[in-house]
Amino acid sequence: MDKVSENPFKTDRRSSHTPLMIVSTLFVTLYLVSNVMAVKVISIFGLFYFDAGTITFPFAYMLGDVLTELWGYRTAKKVIWMTFFCNIVMVACTQVGVWLPSPDYLAETSAAYNHIFTYVPRIVLGSLVGFLLGELSNAWFMERIKQKTKGKKLWVRTIGSSMIGYLFDSLPFVLIGFLGTVSTHDLLMMIVFQYFSKLAIEATFGTPMAYAVIHWAKSYAERSRRG
Repeated sequence: MDKVSENPFKTDRRSSHTPLMIVSTLFVTLYLVSNVMAVKVISIFGLFYFDAGTITFPFAYMLGDVLTELWGYRTAKKVIWMTFFCNIVMVACTQVGVWLPSPDYLAETSAAYNHIFTYVPRIVLGSLVGFLLGELSNAWFMERIKQKTKGKKLWVRTIGSSMIGYLFDSLPFVLIGFLGTVSTHDLLMMIVFQYFSKLAIEATFGTPMAYAVIHWAKSYAERSRRG
């Protein structure tokens, strides 16, 4: 699995440093935000159910695709593990906030905070399992598809790898995060709707954004080399 290019975009470390930093920071941020948003379950006409994090999650996947495309599987893997530990730090810090006392006149605010962040660890546990399985498989398959297509047709790589990644992500995330809190029917609907909605969001919005981000990063690197 590690016999892939470590960093195809590293011809000049200085020119690729800023894009890598920006993409990695947004990648981590979107995952943290998605885990907090996932506490809220959204219902559409009482037929489809999904967590609010589904809206932002595909854009994190898009940035994962950008990381793999520009800097290679090994660099993407490092950022994925960094995000994994950042999620753990978030859970630890928010739990400290749950345990600390608050004044009586802020009891309602404290109860709301405790309610949200007592539930977050379960969401994060499901997210971490799904995150590692989904993101690592997504990055690995994207690298393999890139080799097969000889670097052409980026959209085939982004969507094709996500079809695999979302499968490994959605199943453990929904089962760990929501099993026992919603009905079996709603649980199954969440898995199905999450998978296809994430794929649709990435295909419609994420992939065009990936093209734009990759173009910006390459242009930035080129300007840096010339300067």
